[in-house]
Amino acid sequence: MTTTIGAPGPYFEDLQVGKQFTDAPAFTLTEGCAAIHQAILGDRLQLPLDAALAKQVVGRSPTAHPALVWNVAIGQSTVATRHVKANLFYRGLAFRRAPAIGDTLRTTTSVVALRQNQPKPGRGATGLAALHMVTVDQEDRPVLNFYRCAMIPLRDQAIQTGHRDDLSEVGRAEGDDFFGAAVADWDFARFSKDARGPRLSDLVAGTSWDAVGADVVSSAPELARLTLNIAEVHHDSRAAGGRRLVYGGHTIGLALAQAARSLPGIATVTAWHGCDHLGPVFEGDTLRSRITVERVAPLSKGGGLVHLRSEVSADTDAEPRPVLDWRFVAVLV
Repeated sequence: MTTTIGAPGPYFEDLQVGKQFTDAPAFTLTEGCAAIHQAILGDRLQLPLDAALAKQVVGRSPTAHPALVWNVAIGQSTVATRHVKANLFYRGLAFRRAPAIGDTLRTTTSVVALRQNQPKPGRGATGLAALHMVTVDQEDRPVLNFYRCAMIPLRDQAIQTGHRDDLSEVGRAEGDDFFGAAVADWDFARFSKDARGPRLSDLVAGTSWDAVGADVVSSAPELARLTLNIAEVHHDSRAAGGRRLVYGGHTIGLALAQAARSLPGIATVTAWHGCDHLGPVFEGDTLRSRITVERVAPLSKGGGLVHLRSEVSADTDAEPRPVLDWRFVAVLV
């Protein structure tokens, strides 16, 4: 006799607009998990690496890396998307405050829109679920707010759910004042003393360059495990259709590492306009990025917001394969 114990995770027909998921474990950010995260993604942002500098600039230390925070929040949201086939986009991600190592994160995931896909020959029935994630710390202070769209299979291949929501307006971003709120009390004059590389005043909208160097994707399931990501396609090649997929946040993290090598004066990332996954990434792929300055906006207390676009491709024997189009907001002095 075979018995299934534990919740298997919802399929598309199990979802309804308004449904909330709150059962992901809370996650305390520790120096150990920060070290593993840094070893996998190799990011060189100064404040998460330099506790003494973070204390002077932020007022507390050590500061948690922004990618560690959003990767944990995304991982916590996968209680709603265990059977996901692909994640199509992220939108409107914005930090309300910058957590420190020692803070504990909890994420509530809500279904805000649903659309069943048209059937395609040879493919299983799927639908798109737009999800809204809200992350708070141990004192219920807002940390993150963002949206993502997951493609989820149907358990019953013949069912018609009737879900036809328009997903085009889900998660549109806010303005510059909102983007800078999480760093409003930072001492950018102090950070500027140690910052290296191009300054905010050196950047001009429309400038593009290829990031120097590439990064191989390694330790993909380890990053998924570290950040509580239980989406089966990142752990089980059979669930992924024959080849295990790399978690999208892994690709984003490597794109940020390449941007930070180009612009070592980046203090942090405060928001994403959006992120589209253009194709699958697999362990062992080598990723390269092209970075474009879309807009620059000074902050009233020093430093400024630089709106960047990172277009990432994976090396192939023929033409590079586009895998990511990420538009984000960084703070640069």
